[in-house]
Amino acid sequence: MNPYGEPQSSRARARVPGSAGSTPDDDQPRSSYSGSARPSGSARPAPDAYRRGAGGRASVGNGTSGRASVGSASVGSASVGSASGRVGGSARVGGSARVGAAAPPPGRASVARAAVRPGTSGFGPADGPDDEGSFGGGRSVKGKDKSKAAKRRRRTNILTAAAAVIVILLGAGVVGGTYFFDDVDLPPLATEEQSNVILDSKGTVLAKLGDQNRTVVPEAKINKVVEHAVAAAEDKNFYKHHGIDMKGIVRAAWNNFTGGATQGASTITQQYARHAAELKEISINRKLREAVIARKLEGKYDKDQIMGMYLNYIYLGEGRYGIEAAAQGYFGKSVLTPAGQKNAVTPYEAAVLASIIKQPEPTDTHKGYDPNYNLTDAKDRWEYTMANMLEMGWISKEVYDKRAYPKVKPISKSSASKSTAGKPVGMVMRHVRAELAEMGISATEFDKGGLTVTTTIDPDVQKAAEEAGSRKSEDSPMNGKPATYQAAVIGIDPKTGRVLGYYAGDDPDGLDYGGYLSGNGKEITGGQSPGSTFKIYTLAAGLREDISFKTTWDGTKLRPNGTKISNAGADPGTVCKGKIKFCDLETATVKSYNFPFYWIADGIGRDKVITAARDAGIKHMYTDGNDQFPNGKLVDLTKTDKSTWEQKGYFDNEVAFGQYRVVPLEHAEGVATIVGNGVHHDAHFIKSVTKLDPETGKKTVVGGEKTEGKQVFDPDQMSNLQSVLKEIVRVDDRDLRNGQQSIAKSGTWEFKEGSGDTWFVGGMPQLAATVWVGGAKGKVELKESNGRDMFGAGTPSKVWKKFLDAVIKAKDLQNEDFPKRVETGNPDSPFANGQEPPPPPQNNNDGNNSGGDCVLGVIGPDCNQNNGGGNNNGGGENNGGDDNNGGDNNGGDDGGGDDGGGDQPGGGAPENTPETQLPTLNPTLQPEN
Repeated sequence: MNPYGEPQSSRARARVPGSAGSTPDDDQPRSSYSGSARPSGSARPAPDAYRRGAGGRASVGNGTSGRASVGSASVGSASVGSASGRVGGSARVGGSARVGAAAPPPGRASVARAAVRPGTSGFGPADGPDDEGSFGGGRSVKGKDKSKAAKRRRRTNILTAAAAVIVILLGAGVVGGTYFFDDVDLPPLATEEQSNVILDSKGTVLAKLGDQNRTVVPEAKINKVVEHAVAAAEDKNFYKHHGIDMKGIVRAAWNNFTGGATQGASTITQQYARHAAELKEISINRKLREAVIARKLEGKYDKDQIMGMYLNYIYLGEGRYGIEAAAQGYFGKSVLTPAGQKNAVTPYEAAVLASIIKQPEPTDTHKGYDPNYNLTDAKDRWEYTMANMLEMGWISKEVYDKRAYPKVKPISKSSASKSTAGKPVGMVMRHVRAELAEMGISATEFDKGGLTVTTTIDPDVQKAAEEAGSRKSEDSPMNGKPATYQAAVIGIDPKTGRVLGYYAGDDPDGLDYGGYLSGNGKEITGGQSPGSTFKIYTLAAGLREDISFKTTWDGTKLRPNGTKISNAGADPGTVCKGKIKFCDLETATVKSYNFPFYWIADGIGRDKVITAARDAGIKHMYTDGNDQFPNGKLVDLTKTDKSTWEQKGYFDNEVAFGQYRVVPLEHAEGVATIVGNGVHHDAHFIKSVTKLDPETGKKTVVGGEKTEGKQVFDPDQMSNLQSVLKEIVRVDDRDLRNGQQSIAKSGTWEFKEGSGDTWFVGGMPQLAATVWVGGAKGKVELKESNGRDMFGAGTPSKVWKKFLDAVIKAKDLQNEDFPKRVETGNPDSPFANGQEPPPPPQNNNDGNNSGGDCVLGVIGPDCNQNNGGGNNNGGGENNGGDDNNGGDNNGGDDGGGDDGGGDQPGGGAPENTPETQLPTLNPTLQPEN
């Protein structure tokens, strides 16, 4: 027996699971119709839709003509008297049914030796050999057992079957009349749920989102051999009957009422009717209602339309709904490819698909007809289908004789292998949802399915981002770091704004460390302090105001409130090679000193620094925490201006060197603007969105990317800035593979006594890269493997180089150069505050140094810049190598001063801010469920 109660014959009638959540009707316990009847007079009332007359009891008598009431009366052990009743007439569907006996008084449901006269069924003409609705009268059955008990058993069986047929005939008659036929409404066509297919930029499936893997296709475009194969397997007389198979109904009734195999005897039209009306229970009432709907479907739609609805509905195993998903899944083909063309579904493949419908999934009692689970029975069922295709003339004898079972694609090792489930790239899906909403595609429309979304994700760049940033990757500089450490790696095409690679954590359902976008894609939940990497926007603002890199700045000048601006706690005599009072902006940028940037913001106005950041791509920025907003207030820079930014409690001049938290993805967009010669593109994850028109089969573009850029910074000024940022790559020894030119800026922000956020940003002309390393779920003091504090020029720069080198190799990129430097700006800008340098030293005639700037060749600003210190308190530019103890400012290009957050030596807030008042800049949200 199969799970639907039918004999496991390859030629048995097909059964198709209903919509999600429904139980196949033949899986249910038999109703009171298929067991013994209820005691006389205790018939169960039918549902309201069927209840008519007194008590809803079906009665057959021999009184005057009246209207028969069909309810849920039990038939089986009803009393049998001497009265005879008959059903006469030749009622047809759409006509008026006459029942030849009025109902007896309310009481027991009685059947009085009901004799069914030979005649037509009432479901259409019965004069053709192909008519499915005709059947003859009852016939006597003679058995070998002559005992009275045997005779009683045979008589009971005959009467039981006759009663079943009478009920069906009564139903048929009622169907033909206004009593029942008009009472059953034709349900609206089912709206089949489809999946949304998410592709990477190369067309590979990243995910199929939706409850069902289904693609609705127009019937008119479906290869006819597929339709014929389905008819051959499920209902070979589909094109001849009028929606109802009376022979099948009689066979099913006999089995159901005599305790045999429970059957449904449904045609393709009835199967679809059951699905459309969501008819699930097993009962004669259900069969009658199903028949009515089938007849009405046949009256409103032609056979091809009904076949199309059916093919888009059926389930074909392995999570595939509808014929298109099945063809793609089992053979990698589309049913829309016309017959005879390359990659069209063949008759043999069509027969495989059609044969699966009968039982798509394995059960405890039968393995079904999916060849990946049960090839033996699948082939047997396939032979049956092929034979019917030949019999019905849908294939030639030649095609039949050459038949060979086609090769089916094997089941993938894991359904997740073609999905983003549990994979880092899955984080992209929430950004996709957010962008769809921005395009005007609502959540409701998305949930309906049928969309194909092509993302910007390049598989090579995505792989490089994950392998560089994930602690789980053995090749990542993050490998071996504590579980409390987290990285984000974002790669953006500076020429288009496409996000080509996006690693924002290993758990796609957790916290989005790249965009801090909520799981529903509707809100930003956090950010990180960018430290000195934010200086690229301060420089862009300064260049706009005609400030030259040759301007000099005084590092000893105090703030207006009388506090000094510190630079990583370095001895003032070593800052800028001893030229702290007249330090040029270029050196200050490479060394990442804070004081010039503070005074740029003070001179041109911090609002102009924020404006430059906004123009580059920073859309949101957090204020410091306060009593009202303990974790800071998120400010939308696109909807506010100077009048807001300069209010008390918002942003001070420290914005110039990265005190205030931003979203890494938005920072990556801004970095791409600098890399892209000052042309801004909105960072985005979607290239195109198409939808298949179920009527025409054509794909319609319903959304797409906008790659037009906007020149927000002067290209000459950007070439000037890029040339300075090239030096940082050289100083940090981060030259890229094959000598590819690149620019970069490192940054660090403090936490407690060490580093809490570390960055390395920049890129090459082909790809902008942003790397952040910080705490997972909350701030932690970041350390390198040697126990020293981590800075941007340490692990983040290694991740950055690993990422870009991998992309260069995978894409076989040819070298590209940044534009040639054009020096811009006024070296004597009025905003600059550097003091006049002292006159050059004079030498004695004997050639001995009289003191000058390098006494005895040991002491003085003109001595070796790394004389025990440089800018590193005993480190030189890179004392400590890559870990920098670290490079430029007492522990790195960013150690503790400019990037340590504020200006207090060793990190901390500006000196006028007590340590106890420091805002807690932790992202407060836990990973989302």
